[in-house]
Amino acid sequence: MDIIGDRKFVEIPGGKQHELPPLLVHRSLHFRRLDKLMDMAAGIVESEDMLAPSPLPEDRLALDQRKMDLAIHLVENYQGLVLHWRWGDDILEWIRQCEITFESRQDLRHLLHGDVWPHAGRSSFVQLLEDKDVPTDGIHMESAVGLRLTFRQPPPISCFSNQFLFYLKDSVGNSAYQAWASKNPAPVSSLPPERFTLQVLEM
Repeated sequence: MDIIGDRKFVEIPGGKQHELPPLLVHRSLHFRRLDKLMDMAAGIVESEDMLAPSPLPEDRLALDQRKMDLAIHLVENYQGLVLHWRWGDDILEWIRQCEITFESRQDLRHLLHGDVWPHAGRSSFVQLLEDKDVPTDGIHMESAVGLRLTFRQPPPISCFSNQFLFYLKDSVGNSAYQAWASKNPAPVSSLPPERFTLQVLEM
């Protein structure tokens, strides 16, 4: 086992590079009923009294515009959440494919623990993606995987409070990922990035 800084890297026999399955990712999402999504967001704005009373008289048109702006911000944050979740789903599917690849190769098979999937030991694959500098267009991979581990499928926007969509979603995803990764059995070891190659393809 190689130790570089405060990280440990597993030793892989030989010197060749191993090709991993391609990572298929969603870089954008299309919502078929954006009008319905806006209606749900408007309902959150109304039900949670998100607008503080104005100290000055306010005409109805200006108030409606403020409500519309808030609804738009909620929808944008929800879309970001779903995109993060989708990336997390894509990464977990990629890890499944990598697991199959490792199991089929004698020199890689010993690197995987045989625990119930997705065991926290698979967090080494997420670290590998970060070490390989996979372009994410602003997606935080750990948060994305954490959201996917938390939700089997993305709930509708009506399930979330405005506080969650504005402030809490990233911290929830990160906390879930850190809790999952902390269950990794010792010794916690990384996969050496120079020994693996992969392609990132857009779905």
